[in-house]
Amino acid sequence: MIKTILAATVVCLTALTLAAAEPIPGIGPVGEVQTLQKDYAFTEGPASDSAGNLYFSDIPNNRIYRRTPDGKIGVFLEPSGHTNGTMVRGDRLLICQMDGQLASVSLSGDEYEVLAGKYQGERFNAPNDLVCDQYGGVYFTDPRFRAPTPWPQKVEAVYYLSTDGVVTRLIDDIVAPNGVILSTDEKTLYVVPSMETKLYAYEVLGAGKLGEKKTLCQFRQPAGEDNQGGDGLTIDEHSNLYVTTKLGVQVISPKGDILGIIEFPEQPANATFGGPEGKTLFVTARTGLYSVEMNVRGHQFPGN
Repeated sequence: MIKTILAATVVCLTALTLAAAEPIPGIGPVGEVQTLQKDYAFTEGPASDSAGNLYFSDIPNNRIYRRTPDGKIGVFLEPSGHTNGTMVRGDRLLICQMDGQLASVSLSGDEYEVLAGKYQGERFNAPNDLVCDQYGGVYFTDPRFRAPTPWPQKVEAVYYLSTDGVVTRLIDDIVAPNGVILSTDEKTLYVVPSMETKLYAYEVLGAGKLGEKKTLCQFRQPAGEDNQGGDGLTIDEHSNLYVTTKLGVQVISPKGDILGIIEFPEQPANATFGGPEGKTLFVTARTGLYSVEMNVRGHQFPGN
C-alpha cells in the first residue's frame, strides 16, 4: 500500500551559493547555481505546482519529497514505487513508477490511483518520464533502467495513455528512451535517449499520433567521449529545451542549435521551471537539489 507522509522529515536549508553559471544570451542564467539540499541517494523527477511547491523523487530511497515556497522539504510519498519522472496536472501529481506503472496521487496526498499498469497483458519495464498534453493524454517512456530481466515488454518504448484509458505503443526503435516533452504549441514531441547521442523530434499529428522520427541535434560530448546521451528535460516559454547531460544542462533552440551549457556540481538528471515568476530552473543532480535564476520563464502546460 502506498502511504503518504505530508509533514515528515522537514528540512529548511539556507541555499549555498556556488560558482556563477556562464550566461547564455537572451536566456540566462542571471543568478548563481545554488545548492538547496544534499545527501540524497539519487534525485530525479522535479515538478512544480501553481502554489509554488516543488516535488522531486529520490529513487533508491523510494520517496517523493515536497519543497514548499518557504524552502522547507518534507517527505510527500513513501513508498513511491521508485518514482522517477513526475508532472503536475490539476490537483494531482502524475508519477512514473519504475516498479512498473504510471500512477497519480492527489496533491493533498490522500488519493492514489494507478493509471496504467500493463500493456498487452504484461507490466511495463520501468516507466521513466512523462508529459501531459492539452487533451488530457499522457506520453511516457519505458526504458531498461531498473527493469526486471528479461524485460517484461521485450522492447524499450514510448507510449501514449489516452483519456479513455487506452495505452498505445508509439515508438520502439530508440535505445533507452528517457526524457520526453512537448513543444509549447504541442506540435512536436521530443524524446531524449540515454544511450544515443541524438535528440529526436516527432511531429504530433493528433492525440497519441506521431509522424516520422527526425534528428533535432547531436549532443555536445565530454572530452574523449563520443557516445553520451541525455536524461531528462524541460522547456521554456520560447520552446528552448533544457536537456540534462554529462556536461550539464544543454540549452537547445527549437531549430536544434545548442545555445550553451549550464554546469552543476554534479551530473544533472532532470530539470523543471518554478519559483514565484516561473524563472527559477530547479535541477536534480545525483545527491543534490539545485536552482539557478534565469531570464526566461518556463512553459506552463495546460492544467499545470
